[in-house]
Amino acid sequence: MDASAKTDRLADELELRNLVARYADAVNRRAADDWAATWAEEGVWHLFGRDVEGRTAVVETWLGAMGFFASVVQLIHSGTLEIDGDRATGRWYLSEVGQTAKGDRIFTVGVYHDECERKDGRWLFTRRRFDALYQGPPDLSGPMSPVPDLSAAHPAKPDLSAAHPAKPGKGD
Repeated sequence: MDASAKTDRLADELELRNLVARYADAVNRRAADDWAATWAEEGVWHLFGRDVEGRTAVVETWLGAMGFFASVVQLIHSGTLEIDGDRATGRWYLSEVGQTAKGDRIFTVGVYHDECERKDGRWLFTRRRFDALYQGPPDLSGPMSPVPDLSAAHPAKPDLSAAHPAKPGKGD
């Protein structure tokens, strides 16, 4: 990989990490327009066993979910990325600390499995799958789940080269 390709790769990674950070920041501020701006028009949000398709439906679902909380803070802990031209996949671990509208305190640890695409020069989520690894009292007294293995049903690192050939100098 030449220096220009490395620079492009690093720029893409920084933009993707910023996309994830802007998403969490919008959750914390309850900023629906900013949160919506992280999604592609045809984006799919897989949440608690179901797919929500299209940005409008995704935002409506998010607004409903946010109504459950009096307050919530989402913290991104770590993530990995695979970039191939104008497409990327990622896995991000997070926690959320919140208080429900009824006053109960809740703690969530989870993982997002992401697919992103560069559209009009901007990276956007085309698919986000959320899996809760723990959701319950902050004392961690509830049951925990392992990170799901999605390699068979929905690969975390798909071969994107056939459907979307890499542009010269990108994704090397």
